[in-house]
Amino acid sequence: MTVGDVIGSAPAVAGAALALTGIWALWWLVRYVRADTMTRASMRQVIGVRRRWRRLAPMVGLSVTDKMPPAVIVAPDGKVPKPRVLIPKIRVMADRYGVLVHAVCLPKVGLAEFQRAAPYLADAWRCTRVSVLPDKPGTLVIRGVRVDPLIVPTEHIPTGAVPEDLAVWDLGLDEYALPVSVSLANVPGVTVAGLPGFGKTSLVNRFMCDTAPSDAVQYAVADGKVTSSHEGDYADLTERIFAFVGDDLEEANALFTRLVKLRRDRSASIRALLGVKNMWHVGPSAAWPLTVLIVDEAHTYFRDYKGSDTRTKKLAALAAENARLVEDLVKKGRNVGILVIIATQKATGDAIPTFIRDVCPVGLSFAQKTAEAAVVALGEDIRNWPDASPTALQDPAYVGVAAMAHQGRPGFARIRTPYVADADAARIANDTAHLTRDPAELLEELASSAMWKGDALIKGEAEAA
Repeated sequence: MTVGDVIGSAPAVAGAALALTGIWALWWLVRYVRADTMTRASMRQVIGVRRRWRRLAPMVGLSVTDKMPPAVIVAPDGKVPKPRVLIPKIRVMADRYGVLVHAVCLPKVGLAEFQRAAPYLADAWRCTRVSVLPDKPGTLVIRGVRVDPLIVPTEHIPTGAVPEDLAVWDLGLDEYALPVSVSLANVPGVTVAGLPGFGKTSLVNRFMCDTAPSDAVQYAVADGKVTSSHEGDYADLTERIFAFVGDDLEEANALFTRLVKLRRDRSASIRALLGVKNMWHVGPSAAWPLTVLIVDEAHTYFRDYKGSDTRTKKLAALAAENARLVEDLVKKGRNVGILVIIATQKATGDAIPTFIRDVCPVGLSFAQKTAEAAVVALGEDIRNWPDASPTALQDPAYVGVAAMAHQGRPGFARIRTPYVADADAARIANDTAHLTRDPAELLEELASSAMWKGDALIKGEAEAA
């Protein structure tokens, strides 16, 4: 191609570039117009982050000098090229809460350097906080939130779709507006603590509404706040619950006894019916569902009654027996697919006996009044993370915010859990009521089916012989 050809094609190239620029600008404008107010502010923030990055990065220590000259050792005029200042390349995206930046590491500019610079980036980008985490090898994810996700109430509308994985519990958004979930596979128990009205029951409702469309999960509820199932927070979900008891200790004792019998029957037959020693090796199914016992206001059932009169002695005996039965479910029910979720206001030993509380690997706490209450709910390590302590969540703006230990990394996360409207909970319960079955009946049916197949096989072999 001659110089004339290149010059002649220049208008076409310029026109194509202008057209692409126009298409991109139109696409960006359409996105901007269709976005909500918070996302629009984040999109404007993205423009500022990109435009100022090359100047900001060296100022906060995120650059490195390349002293090795390029391939041309000596320029035509005899001068040696100057060392180059290298800046990490970034890719910036926006959402409702702020910006998400993917950065490419350079020699001596990696995770530690970005984490040291995080406070300065927060100031420069006008963010409430900035976090830096590893992504793929050689890249980092920088999350900057302009609006604190913890003080923005959120709602969750259950879709009614069958969850892809029953073992994953989606909790909400953390303080960087990133989704947080916890694995329930091989988890025997979960404790949820917090002051009244701060979101404990709403958290459990969201779990039930998301998992109810699956026939591989069944629920039993003991709610110590009410007397009957048409009262209280679980009234809208009653149709999807195979067993419910209120604050009567005798009825609760009967339910716990019933579930312990299910645990024993499953333990005795799991090898024969599932072919494994641990249900989680094959996963929950309609015939062998994950059985979830929810004990709300647990202190109602476990408190230590003091007194010498006949009535008090009877209540004390029932409470002690209830604790023993729930201990059996927590300590022995994991491999047969029984999960216990225990909620109470203050997770002290009188509300949740320590021999139950301390073997539940997952613990969450909403607002607490004292550091001691935070420690019994989350463990001693919460003292080392005062910023994440639930004692700092007592403001009404933090209703629905819980603290829990990070899974996979040190420290604690604060999570904004969404609110599920009563009408949505009732809709899900009504749509999935036909899936409600007693796991004990399902176990009998599975055993009968296995016995029938075994007899048929023996008969077939006999006839063949």
